[in-house]
Amino acid sequence: SLSAGLDLPGRFLFAILTVMMLIANLVFMEEAVYIYRKIPSSKRSIIIWINAAAPVIATTSCTGMWIPRSTMFTDFTAAVFFAIVIHKFLMMMIKECGGQKLLLRRFENDRFKISTGPCCCCCLCLPRVRITRRSLFWLKLGTFQFVFLRPMLMFLSIVLWTNGNYTLYNLSPKGAAIWISCFVGVLTIIALWPVGIMFQQVRTLLICKKIIPKFALYQFILILNHLQAAIINFLAMQRIIPCAPPLSSSARGAYVTQQLLIIEMFLITLISRVVYRRRDDDLEPPDCVAEEAGDKQQAP
Repeated sequence: SLSAGLDLPGRFLFAILTVMMLIANLVFMEEAVYIYRKIPSSKRSIIIWINAAAPVIATTSCTGMWIPRSTMFTDFTAAVFFAIVIHKFLMMMIKECGGQKLLLRRFENDRFKISTGPCCCCCLCLPRVRITRRSLFWLKLGTFQFVFLRPMLMFLSIVLWTNGNYTLYNLSPKGAAIWISCFVGVLTIIALWPVGIMFQQVRTLLICKKIIPKFALYQFILILNHLQAAIINFLAMQRIIPCAPPLSSSARGAYVTQQLLIIEMFLITLISRVVYRRRDDDLEPPDCVAEEAGDKQQAP
């Protein structure tokens, strides 16, 4: 444990960050109870999963901060959990449109714009794809493959790491880390693409469901948990983040990443509580209520 070698300011910082992690979990548990009581059962579990992303990442980061040797396991746990959240966010957008059948009926004459990020934002010449049951299946498959393949790759990495064949900071072509990282990066881009396509299609329809701030929070978690960590790890590998005994450069980079993530996920948890909260007297704006009433009359 690193805590044994900390001075008084270091212990105080650790205590503050641990309290922030505990508060984030308490806020999430209160929000989960509210969601369970107020949200229809068809959306309940999906919204709880999405709201759990920030507290889970804060918890894994706090565990890695106190027990540095567990960093690989905590990072992999957070990565696998967020892979599930990516799929759940796509499913939430479909559910907020009234489910797959109602979504297909709403957009039966429309087409998906597939020239969107992160894959094809520059390929404006790509044709639009008709919104059908099959195209929806391919979008869901694009996120579900990440839920299935990411844990397998994480398990393989841990097995190689225990055998001494996997070193996270060894990016030579002969090492396993570079190949597994590249494969995970490709799978991540493939998983994020369907979410971007669906968001572009439904954002106007679901503006009354606060889909834009929800998508922004999802993007923030993605950027902070992946891109920020990758940048700090790169700076540590290049020794731009200097070593500070007993911490090496790489260990100090992980240490900085974990502390930043605890603060950031704490703030995102508080903001998520506001964004996902619906009051009893104002569950939906009037225009959304009128839309949903019309949808119910059209439903078979």
